[in-house]
Amino acid sequence: MKKRKISLIALDMDGTLLMSDKTIHPDTPGDIAYAAAQGIHMVYCSGRDIVELAPYTEALPQIRYGICTSGSIVYDFYEKKSVFRRGIPQETVLEIIRLVGEKNGMIHFLGDGRSIVNSEQMEHMEDFHMGVYKDFYHRVATPVASMAEEALRHESIAKVNIYFRSEEDRDRAYGQVRHLPLMFARAEETSLEMTAPGVSKALGLEKLAAHLGIPMEETAGIGDADNDRAVLQAAGFAVAMGNAEKEIRELCDMITDDNDHNGAGRAVRKMVDAAEL
Repeated sequence: MKKRKISLIALDMDGTLLMSDKTIHPDTPGDIAYAAAQGIHMVYCSGRDIVELAPYTEALPQIRYGICTSGSIVYDFYEKKSVFRRGIPQETVLEIIRLVGEKNGMIHFLGDGRSIVNSEQMEHMEDFHMGVYKDFYHRVATPVASMAEEALRHESIAKVNIYFRSEEDRDRAYGQVRHLPLMFARAEETSLEMTAPGVSKALGLEKLAAHLGIPMEETAGIGDADNDRAVLQAAGFAVAMGNAEKEIRELCDMITDDNDHNGAGRAVRKMVDAAEL
């Protein structure tokens, strides 16, 4: 096998960097610090927004950059500014809400340091298979009375998520909005993620790599789900978590342990230490 230089490692959050309880494994910060000490850029690569990543930055101070909201924003946490941003226009956001309806799913706006949800639905997140996030949302989210009225306050939204009561509801809603000029991904148990045309975690990785002057062949990605597919295919080296979907495992170069057993940290160590990959 040929030697491979890795200069940047992009880490998905949920199902990858985070354990099932949404905390970081005790060994992971040491593994990330070890890689950073070798000059490797460690990067968040998540569907989460800036404000949703901020609580983890204290535990992982070596991570400067985040590919946020599924690639619609690339953010510098040290300089507190965006390197890249591409949002969904207001008229498209309003059309999503009109087609799906505010009551049929829990609509979630992300971008520019704000996480916005309907105040009433936030109290019943269990209904939308998002109960594990309830305490977190109470800490970081901005509750509003109407998502349609909130949309009118923004020229664009970096990312729109909708969490449904069932997979059937999600599939039905997808059929209603799939004609819109958007990028779609299924995540969590019953959620549908939407970003602007051309946006993906792969685009975010390309923009950040260019910003840092790193060739794409020197990048690596670690993930577990369908919304990681594009970045895993774009990266020079791809790692699937042990808990990853079968299709994701099949397209990756390496499979590590699951997210409850520091699979991400162990993969980082292997990539840093390996003379060949």
